[in-house]
Amino acid sequence: MKRVELYQKVRRAVLIDGMSRRAAARYFGIDRKTIDKMLCFAEPAPHGRSGRTYGRKLSGFTDIIDKILGDDRTVHSKQRHTAARIFERLRDEHGFTGGITIVRDYVASARLRSREVFIPLSHKPGHAQVDFGEADGIINGKLVRFHYFCMDLPHSDAPFFKAYPAEVAEAFCEGHVAAFAFFGGIPQSILYDNTKLAVAQILGDGKRERSRMFSTLQSHYLFEDKFGRPGKGNDKGKVEGLVGYVRRHFMVPMPVADSFDALNARFLEQCVERRQAVLRGNSQSIGERMSADLEAFMPLPAVAFDPCHMVTGRASSMSLVRYRTNDYSVPTAFAHREVVIKAYVERVEIISGGERIAVHPRSYEREDFIANPLHYLALLEQKPRALDQAAPLDGWVLAEPMHRIRRLMEARSGKEGRREFIQVLRLCERFDQSLVEWAVGRALDMGAISFDAVKMIALARLEQRVPRLDLQFYPHLPRANVGRTDPRAYMGLLTKTASPAAGVPA
Repeated sequence: MKRVELYQKVRRAVLIDGMSRRAAARYFGIDRKTIDKMLCFAEPAPHGRSGRTYGRKLSGFTDIIDKILGDDRTVHSKQRHTAARIFERLRDEHGFTGGITIVRDYVASARLRSREVFIPLSHKPGHAQVDFGEADGIINGKLVRFHYFCMDLPHSDAPFFKAYPAEVAEAFCEGHVAAFAFFGGIPQSILYDNTKLAVAQILGDGKRERSRMFSTLQSHYLFEDKFGRPGKGNDKGKVEGLVGYVRRHFMVPMPVADSFDALNARFLEQCVERRQAVLRGNSQSIGERMSADLEAFMPLPAVAFDPCHMVTGRASSMSLVRYRTNDYSVPTAFAHREVVIKAYVERVEIISGGERIAVHPRSYEREDFIANPLHYLALLEQKPRALDQAAPLDGWVLAEPMHRIRRLMEARSGKEGRREFIQVLRLCERFDQSLVEWAVGRALDMGAISFDAVKMIALARLEQRVPRLDLQFYPHLPRANVGRTDPRAYMGLLTKTASPAAGVPA
């Protein structure tokens, strides 16, 4: 029997039919106190104990419980009191003689009362929220933990998200640049949490000191920044929801891509497809509602922001420049010089005297060594003995003809042959490595084992002509002596043609 129907039957039996409360308790098999409660209320109370009053046994202990719960807010979440632990402390430290159930009920009620209550919000067009999420994926055959930048337009729920190898300031700023380009404009304001990528320090009275790079980004695009309360992720609930949506729908199963560029190309398509969705409570699609956002956006500047971390440094005696514990090589001609380092998400550029002297893939490891072997060939030409022990050349994959021509050069000329081989390697400074390796193979086929021959063959290939070698450099090659013809000899041939041949009758 449903409890509401039981209430109706008990109340009618006592209040209408005149049955006594004791008789009703016996007839319905219900406790006398329950009969009294049924006569006071027309229906059972809702599930829960929100209206419960606690007995005398807990009287005098509620303040202790409240203090314990209040102190718990300042400690790590995994070190907070359970209801059972509070009961043990009340029993052992304060002489509590009641049961654990009443303590559990009070703790549950107190925690429920302390939960924050929110006001439904409306969002005007032209504003945005930003946050980062993280997920695992297979990139270029390797399992990596990557981070993805999210920008949400709360009015229309239009999304933008892009993956990066690390959550760094360069990715944070590059995400803004990419999002602005994707939407075709700049939001009037953007709401953030208190990420260190934007906030260098939280000051009093709600003020914040911005990081240098974020301030530069903001000065370039002129949007207003807003920040949520520390530890209150719900202040930017729209983008928090987008982070979770992206993880659930686009990161499950684990994404697989050849590169971050390929992964982000797929994500961009999904951002566009998302515009077709019609969300609960709306009659228009995200794309249709986004038109109001775009109308309220500020126009893009003529030149996009350069999202890089720029610092100064100095090249060491080993032609290495250090950036965030990692060493990057520069040509040996720039050793000991002052340089400017421009660190982007995917690359590190090194500038000297306004000239870009080196570009490397950026490493997110620690104490890594990133070297271009071409940077050291000029010095190796002067110090050929160091060729086999030169660390920058470790891992440089060369085609088999390169190794064969080295053996032949060294067998013929020893130390000078090794230097000549380094000169062949230096051709990679001017030509593609594949072209140099092809030219070396052709020189081997011709028996022209020299730097000049390889160079001439490579140049001829670029100019699409037949190579002409100076044979004085190749005394070992067979020679054909071709005499020179005197032009006057042709006159004699013409004369003989005009007169009858000797011994032939006219």
